[in-house]
Amino acid sequence: MHSFCLSLLADYLKPGNVVLDVGSGSGYLTAVFGLMVGETGHTVGVEHISELVERSIDAIKMTPAAALMEKGHLVVHVADGKLGWEECGPYDAIHVGAAAAELPEALVRQLKPGGRMVIPVGTNSQVITSFLRKQSTSPQFHTFSWPLSKRFEFVDYCRSL
Repeated sequence: MHSFCLSLLADYLKPGNVVLDVGSGSGYLTAVFGLMVGETGHTVGVEHISELVERSIDAIKMTPAAALMEKGHLVVHVADGKLGWEECGPYDAIHVGAAAAELPEALVRQLKPGGRMVIPVGTNSQVITSFLRKQSTSPQFHTFSWPLSKRFEFVDYCRSL
């Protein structure tokens, strides 16, 4: 799943871009995003489980992304992912690593016009959905979806709280 989501977001993970990783978990994708946008960009991870945040920060410090964290270009916060992290937006790319019943409005507002969000959506059956925000002030999207089999579903964000 990580590689599939990376492939969907690759064009939005350029040096200088701003990225939000919701449900940053182990910190793996957060670190990769940070390395892709580099020192001229900014990467924010949010995770609602404080122990995971502590472990992910420790893990990131053992990777090439450690320098980005030391310089403040990569940060990880304990927060409710449905609310995003508004102070660093708008974001060129938003990755959500847990399923939402519906698209969280706060994340829609934080996606930059021309930006892309990848999020698993659904409760009984999930689809990986890629939202490409049109270049306008009102949130209009091109939407692309890929159904997931039951073997590859994401954790339901609402049930995990």
